[in-house]
Amino acid sequence: MEIKKPLLVALIIQSLYAGYFLLSKVAFDVGMNTYVFVFYRQAAATVFLAPTAMFFQRKAAPPLSFTIFIKIFMLSLCGITMSLDLSGVALKYTTASLGAATSNTLPVITFFLAVLFRMEKVKLWTSPGIMKVSGVALCLAGVATIAMYRGPFLKLLLHHHLIKSHHQQLVGHAIPSSQTWIKGVSLMLLANITWALWLVLQGRVLKRYPSKFLLTTLQCFLSTIQAFFVAVAFVRDPNEWKLGWDIKLISIAYCGMVVTGITFYLQAWVIEKKGPVFLAMTTPLIMIFTSFASTFLFGEIISLGSILGAILLVGGLYCVLWGKTKEEEREKGICAAIDVEKVNGGSKEETTT
Repeated sequence: MEIKKPLLVALIIQSLYAGYFLLSKVAFDVGMNTYVFVFYRQAAATVFLAPTAMFFQRKAAPPLSFTIFIKIFMLSLCGITMSLDLSGVALKYTTASLGAATSNTLPVITFFLAVLFRMEKVKLWTSPGIMKVSGVALCLAGVATIAMYRGPFLKLLLHHHLIKSHHQQLVGHAIPSSQTWIKGVSLMLLANITWALWLVLQGRVLKRYPSKFLLTTLQCFLSTIQAFFVAVAFVRDPNEWKLGWDIKLISIAYCGMVVTGITFYLQAWVIEKKGPVFLAMTTPLIMIFTSFASTFLFGEIISLGSILGAILLVGGLYCVLWGKTKEEEREKGICAAIDVEKVNGGSKEETTT
């Protein structure tokens, strides 16, 4: 049972992320402004995390200098505020399934940026290096396929989906134009690039400010302020800021508290038990869960191009992860061999003496 727990928790994490794509898309389709949504989501996350952080971490909080604060502010602006705003607009132009499919590019983009920042090395003439480069190429091919090739549309369970909206034309029934679709894919890819950049740079900030929980809470608070000013700049109608007891409020509470709060702890637990590669290997499940739920619940239209592109994205993800795993295994094997040589060399010297 102990062996199955990390897998079960990983399944829960990816299903929670699938819920994020579904609920966000539904909220946008029924009229929720994307910029206002991001502000309310981050505000909910801050309200959820701040009391816990203050209670458990106030005595152990590392010192926060002005330089570190500016770095955290810019980190929040790039990786949270910009990423969420871009992905929100992208979801308006595309579908929840596509948003989930492009999440497979995140580990690959993160690896590519880590190479650019010289945090990762690629040995091109080794099999792991070739697999990494092939994975990046497959991901690029997958994104290009999704953006440029639509193909025939598969509208499964069209007359039998379980949830029908009174805005029937809004929920999964309209086919976006090619121009709108390409714009949505491009924005989603840009959102993933900013998110990957956040992942890469956060490692450097954590070295100076090692409290993960406080760092997350502070970033949520700063991104709330940033998202507010962005929303005020783009949304002038007071009616678009109003909330009621409807799907909009449910989506905000879910994304703010469940996705930002609970999944953060669960991800940290899985990484501690099985490592980051194990968690990354389960990323394609977000796409599977989201596509199934979107089709079954809302009768969402899926194009052949999206399916082919998603297959390429998953293939690229696993190529990069395979290369990364093999490279780590080789490095461990080399280190172990060096240690054995040192021990044997020391034993010979003692015998000679």
